[in-house]
Amino acid sequence: MTIPELLSDLLRTPGPSGRESRPAAIWRDWCRPFATEVDVDHMGSSWARVPGTASGPSLAVVGHIDEIGFHVTHITDEGFLRFGGVGGWDPMNLVGQRVVLDTLGGAVYGVIGRKAIHILSEDERKEVPKLKNLHVDIGARDGDEAKSRVRIGDVGVVDVEPLELPNDLVVSRALDNRVGCYVAARSAQIVFEAGGAAGDFLAMAVVQEEVGLRGAGTAAYRHRPDVAIAVDVTHATDTPGIELGEITKAPLGSGPVIERGTVIHPQVFELLYETAEAQDIPYTIASSARATGTDADAIYISRAGVPTGLVTVPLRYMHSSVEVISLDDLENAAKLVAAFAMQLQPGTKFVR
Repeated sequence: MTIPELLSDLLRTPGPSGRESRPAAIWRDWCRPFATEVDVDHMGSSWARVPGTASGPSLAVVGHIDEIGFHVTHITDEGFLRFGGVGGWDPMNLVGQRVVLDTLGGAVYGVIGRKAIHILSEDERKEVPKLKNLHVDIGARDGDEAKSRVRIGDVGVVDVEPLELPNDLVVSRALDNRVGCYVAARSAQIVFEAGGAAGDFLAMAVVQEEVGLRGAGTAAYRHRPDVAIAVDVTHATDTPGIELGEITKAPLGSGPVIERGTVIHPQVFELLYETAEAQDIPYTIASSARATGTDADAIYISRAGVPTGLVTVPLRYMHSSVEVISLDDLENAAKLVAAFAMQLQPGTKFVR
């Protein structure tokens, strides 16, 4: 199985929180052939509507289009860039990475540097790297040249290309959460090809999840769906060092994960569960207390409340440049969400 074209294009296009316009435009263009309404709001969140065939409940399927990155905070007299994180980084994952910055003059390439091991003190070698001790080297001769190419506040991402591994696995940065946006669009396409659901199907690619679930909250407020499903990634549990218990077992290839918990509406969970069983779609179940850490947390409290579910795709090495997913899990997530939509009929109500 090769990487689907939409997912590949999204992964190759930088879009950290607050600067999502380029991947969002790709997502909207892909949705235009099957959606009657495709647009974007002032926050930058995009949507694509497949109209319903009857008076069934409207369904919003929400992925976030932003990825983690970094922003320039200072330019030294020697021409090096100091930076802070956009979203949550483990600094160990940044040392030695190639990066690309989005600037007024176009893409600027560089590398994240640190003192070589040969000249680190004994104590420094034992320390975990900190963002404040790292820098970006763009090859500038001095501070004036660097300032002519880069401004304070310019943002960047790690510069890597998607890679296909055996057994239908994909490696890339930004799988968190271009995966969710792909599933939202692909499930909308499946519903369209099936002739439509009873109610409107609203696929969404929302912004700024990594810095506070912001786009999902405003998008849910605007569109007022009757029911919603957030689609994100979750931690795969099949790598060394992970202990099961507080984390639920979800290895790559086991299918999408259907969430239960305080945030999740019980009837939405049950319908997702019943749909997976009826359609013979592989799945696992996870349980969360309090927040889920996804856009579901913002959607379910919009206005007077939105009955919300959460479907996630297992992912290894989250918030790194080498995130890994199974394409089988990705496609099964889209099938599950589409099949859920087709189960919603006029008169379907979600009550507690």
